[in-house]
Amino acid sequence: MRGRADHTAIVGCELYVDGLAVESPGPAADLADLYARAQEREDAFVWLGLHEPTEAALNRVAEVFGLHPLAVEDILHREQRIKIERYEDVVFLVVRAAQYVEHERVTATSEIVSTGFVRLFIGPHFVITVRQGTVMELSSLRADLSHDQQALSHGPWSVVHAILDRLVDAYVDIAAAMQTDFELTEAAVFAPGTPVTVEQIYQLKRQLMKFKAAVLPLQRPLAALAGKQFADLPKETRRYFNDVADHHAAAVEQVVAFDDVLNALLQARLAQLTVEQNNDLRKIAAWAAIAALPTAIAGIYGMNFTHMPELTSRYGYPSVLLLLLVSAFILHRVLRRAGWL
Repeated sequence: MRGRADHTAIVGCELYVDGLAVESPGPAADLADLYARAQEREDAFVWLGLHEPTEAALNRVAEVFGLHPLAVEDILHREQRIKIERYEDVVFLVVRAAQYVEHERVTATSEIVSTGFVRLFIGPHFVITVRQGTVMELSSLRADLSHDQQALSHGPWSVVHAILDRLVDAYVDIAAAMQTDFELTEAAVFAPGTPVTVEQIYQLKRQLMKFKAAVLPLQRPLAALAGKQFADLPKETRRYFNDVADHHAAAVEQVVAFDDVLNALLQARLAQLTVEQNNDLRKIAAWAAIAALPTAIAGIYGMNFTHMPELTSRYGYPSVLLLLLVSAFILHRVLRRAGWL
């Protein structure tokens, strides 16, 4: 039927009037009828939530709400850069949500951060959220907002603000959890007898790079929403986005600091490995020197020349054995005092 999207893709659908949900048809919604009713009033809008919709379902939604084909094509590409674009009176926003993955300790294969995309279409009378993956479910946010009539009375952009606010709060929480991982790793690197491999530090760095790919690019969309690029937004709404941008800036600073800490830890661990290898090489060289001295003495007496006075001595053999032991002991003591053993 025209106007009906794939039921398996719809995870939420409500019609709001003056901040109150007047109808929640759910997955069985007739989107065309619902959107037409929202357009009849200035203070009404539809919030449609989709989770990994098929191309056919997405095209049906695009037909109802008049979404631009280029934006719809972008959604079908799973990997996409974070951005904000305007298509006439519809704004297309792509953000990347993140979630901290609990783990006992950091290993060379630990997953610390999981990410997923959230795409938003914002029009005068609708907001459409399209999620990819299991990161950042919006059902709890939808429930919380349903009790905040004042916030929803500001229209579709109030939903966008709530999503970005929760997104940035999640960034801050993840940064706090990752800081614990970094502190434990730092303590282990400089603790005696605690093995921390370079692979573990590289894994931390890989996970941090994944987190940075979600956090840092959001600066430009937030600056656009809080600045003059979207001057048609109400001043009060832009003030809320400016508050989110401030919180996001704090998360960005922490993530950048983490990068410096990991680089320092990596350099420290590599320096430790170099020192350990040098110590091993010095020990090998020291034992080789101790072994070389009796080898040289034995080599001299193994030439079997006829005229060697020590060969006819009655005490020649025990004297040479004593010489070997004494010389090896003296050389061992010298090298030990030098720190080679």
